[in-house]
Amino acid sequence: MEKVEELRGINAVKIKEASEAGRKVVGMYCVFSPQEIALAAGAIPVTLCGTKQEPIEDAEKELPRNLCPLIKSSYGFAITDKCPYFYFADVLLGETTCDGKKKMYELMGKIKPMHVMNLPQTADGAEALSYWKQEVVHFKDFLEEKFGVEITEEKLRAAVKLANRERTALKKLHQLNAHKPAPLTGMDMMLAQWLKGFNVDKEDGIQLIEDLIVEIEERMAEGKFAFDKNTPRILLTGVPIGSGSEKVLKILEEAGASVVALENCTGYKGLDIMVDEEKEPILAIAEKYLSTPCSCMSNNTRRLDLLKRLAKEYQVDAVVDLTWQACHTYNIESFTVKNFVKDELNLPFLQIETDYSDSDIGQIKVRVEAFLESFLETVK
Repeated sequence: MEKVEELRGINAVKIKEASEAGRKVVGMYCVFSPQEIALAAGAIPVTLCGTKQEPIEDAEKELPRNLCPLIKSSYGFAITDKCPYFYFADVLLGETTCDGKKKMYELMGKIKPMHVMNLPQTADGAEALSYWKQEVVHFKDFLEEKFGVEITEEKLRAAVKLANRERTALKKLHQLNAHKPAPLTGMDMMLAQWLKGFNVDKEDGIQLIEDLIVEIEERMAEGKFAFDKNTPRILLTGVPIGSGSEKVLKILEEAGASVVALENCTGYKGLDIMVDEEKEPILAIAEKYLSTPCSCMSNNTRRLDLLKRLAKEYQVDAVVDLTWQACHTYNIESFTVKNFVKDELNLPFLQIETDYSDSDIGQIKVRVEAFLESFLETVK
């Protein structure tokens, strides 16, 4: 984990060196962004900054205050030039996961070349897949034109294999916490998976995760774990989190819980399904990304299926649903998730709606402590 922590500074230096050496950089925001297309174009796909409170004040000079903090943070980093990955990105990739992001991308597109992938309203059916496959083709055409390259089937297949290896390693890391007690804290798990999006060299990143897995397995064999067997096990679902927006995760663990599973976009959600390496690459890529169980899709039954599997595999004692203020799709879907968790999974449920600021930390602590106390004796 010390090496994972060091990636913060190392990757910022590496992206500068890569850009100065002539490498192209594609900045991405969402789990729907097909990194394989950028890899096949010979570019470096990187996640862009958007998980900190710091630049939101600057963003609110141009964006509404009652907007999702993720959108405001992302835009704030763009206009303040405080994100090295945005600074060195040659092109940006956006997606229509919500109206707020879609309109924000119009403003961001005035800063750097922006391509937006238009998602269908549903992930179900041949028509939706055909539509999304064409969007993948449009992104491929966009990079070919911008970078003056040809993205061949051979390059796509190589990119698919590389991205699948990365997913496989991260998925195995996450699944270590299915053990009871958990060998990793939720904070460490979040950081390891969040930082992978900023890796400039994927081979180095994969090797680091594989080394981390070996080290954790050795500690498990010695009987060393992050928590004891009586610690209540939490499945955290909902919006993506990262360094700077992890306050709820931190509060849960400081209150005595073990966050064993992160279902969200920066956690397990993007790792669950691999790209089929036997199929025609563009179709396989489209199928994989369209299967993402995001709340922007109607109906989003895939999320409920994933929650059911994770709750059983990770032996969870409760589910906490984190939603950002003004994130309408996740906030509305929380009602469905609550009923599913309580009625189908027969587990305690808590929704926390918040933003990136520290203003409500005390209130959240009280709610979390009361929630854990309500079923703590049952767990023991």
